[in-house]
Amino acid sequence: MRVSVLYPAMPTDPRHVAPFAALVRDEGADRLWQGQSLSADTQQVFAYLAGMGYRIPVGTSVALMPLRHPLDAAIQARSLSVLTGHRTTFGLGPATPDVVAGLHGKPYDSQRDACVEYLTEVQRLIGAEDGVAGPGIGASIALPGLSHPGVETGLAVLRPTLARAAGRVADAAISWMTPPGYVRDTLLPAMAKGAAESGRPVPRMVTVVHAGVDRPGRHAYRLAFAAAHVHLAGPHYCDMLRRAGLRVHHSRPGLGARALVDSGVFLYGTPGSIAAQLAEYDRAGVDEVVVNVAGVYSEHGRPDAVRDLQEILAACREATNRPMNG
Repeated sequence: MRVSVLYPAMPTDPRHVAPFAALVRDEGADRLWQGQSLSADTQQVFAYLAGMGYRIPVGTSVALMPLRHPLDAAIQARSLSVLTGHRTTFGLGPATPDVVAGLHGKPYDSQRDACVEYLTEVQRLIGAEDGVAGPGIGASIALPGLSHPGVETGLAVLRPTLARAAGRVADAAISWMTPPGYVRDTLLPAMAKGAAESGRPVPRMVTVVHAGVDRPGRHAYRLAFAAAHVHLAGPHYCDMLRRAGLRVHHSRPGLGARALVDSGVFLYGTPGSIAAQLAEYDRAGVDEVVVNVAGVYSEHGRPDAVRDLQEILAACREATNRPMNG
């Protein structure tokens, strides 16, 4: 299993992201991820870091589809691949219906169909060579050929409908705050069904996991609330967590934060115990876990967040290298 790191905030200065990029370049993390930013733009921050010398694998978890035309998404994805020198994971998500309506006048008629159509068009544009256009959203538009290390398209998934859509068209499925058993028993079977319908391999699974190291002056419930209260107020996230067996409701994010800790969805403990819990995702079929220390970042600051990630990565390396009878 690959272990990656997330910059857990909307950046206001790309230099603040550099210590997280160093965890990939220097300390064995597989990839640096960022979410959608309405502050300093995610793709531009990655480009800035590449210019600083951090030419590392990067991923978006996730860029919101209604904010950009598929043509712009394809240009951004190819550009990141060229600038970083690595295959980029360009994760995309549909956003909530109210956001889509605010930007486009109405929600998508079908979120599933919109995702399939959008990813198909981005893939067409990325793969187009010498200006050859094909069918799609902008069939008359094509990009010039460009040599680059490659782009892996990802789709945000929380529930079976979009997991099945990811199986049909995506290279990767990207989930957030999904328990390992739920990934194994619900998301992966839906992805396999979608892949079988399209006669293609099942996409790889990437899961973003909240974590924090137990230290004096910290409280797990407080960290979980700081990290996840926005998502815990979202009905779609709460629906996913209830399907996974947690007792949560979007009107009570405080109780939801407790449920995350008590169920082990928010990983809290020693670096070694967190590494052991991350291994559960590997056994569930997750290809890449992305460690998110948003609670620590919010409550205790950037240096403490980087320190947690350093120790978690070291514990994961130690666990990987430990003999089976050790």
